[in-house]
Amino acid sequence: MTLPAGWSARRPTLDDVPAILAVVHASDTFAVGYPDFDDEDVRSALTAPFVDPDRDSWLVTDPDGTAVAWSILANPSGVGREWVDVLVDPDRGADLRAPLLARLLERVAERAAERGLPALTARTGVYAPETRWAGELTEAGFTRIKRYIRMSRSFADLPAEPAPPPGVTVRPLRADDESDLRLFHRIYDTAFRDTPDHDPLDFEQWRELLPSYGKVWDEWFLAEVDGEPAGALQSSDQALDQDLGWVRTLSVLPAYRRRGVGAALLRRAFAVYAAMGRAGAGLGVDLANPTAPVTLYRSVGLVEERWTDMYERSVPASRV
Repeated sequence: MTLPAGWSARRPTLDDVPAILAVVHASDTFAVGYPDFDDEDVRSALTAPFVDPDRDSWLVTDPDGTAVAWSILANPSGVGREWVDVLVDPDRGADLRAPLLARLLERVAERAAERGLPALTARTGVYAPETRWAGELTEAGFTRIKRYIRMSRSFADLPAEPAPPPGVTVRPLRADDESDLRLFHRIYDTAFRDTPDHDPLDFEQWRELLPSYGKVWDEWFLAEVDGEPAGALQSSDQALDQDLGWVRTLSVLPAYRRRGVGAALLRRAFAVYAAMGRAGAGLGVDLANPTAPVTLYRSVGLVEERWTDMYERSVPASRV
């Protein structure tokens, strides 16, 4: 990787979290209009399972020692696809994005060889303003495969929570009851098996890999239909800096879809978020999801806010 005179690339450590965060905030502000990461997010990325910062991450600094670019790989489950992140200060580090991407793809090839696989799939995202990044990904062999949208709603006009449909009940998850956690996992795993990107995890793996921001237990809910498990909603606190409750996952078993279960779970979550003083709610949705959840989300007042395109390419394993 060729850098301008006086610039340097090195492996980051936890001491670099503030410097990395400055890069991430500059990148976020350009891409989505506001900082969307905090220092704990950076720390979590550097200490995540299946990430070795000494091999999977780079930090680039200018002659003054100021960080201008950061790249890192992620694979929360240790199976399936590799996530490639290359974040730059758009004013000073834009020229670094393509070479850092190339270096990360070399590492993906090594990781494929280390896992004894012929190839690994690499993915990354592109926000609407990042037209240069989209072009660089295409030049590097990536293909746009789908679009995610972020949806949100204000609670300024939130109506009172209506009664759920006949036979449908919603209750909080009992996080101290392992049988409840296992039930939640079973609903989630079963409901998402008909989506193309689902990586099945057994219960122990799933519980171990739950991020800290996802364990907002008093905002998790289970739904039943005529006493039978039917759906589940997981919240997280990842959007508290925007004063939003956040729906991390919504799962409805196939046999109970289009019976009002998903809407009942969402309305209960909204009521709880509002009672906690949140200004609104948000979630992300994969437009390739075969259950077409956008119609459901619109029905409970969520509206499209912005989109992110997903790009993907296969990376052959390097020779060992």
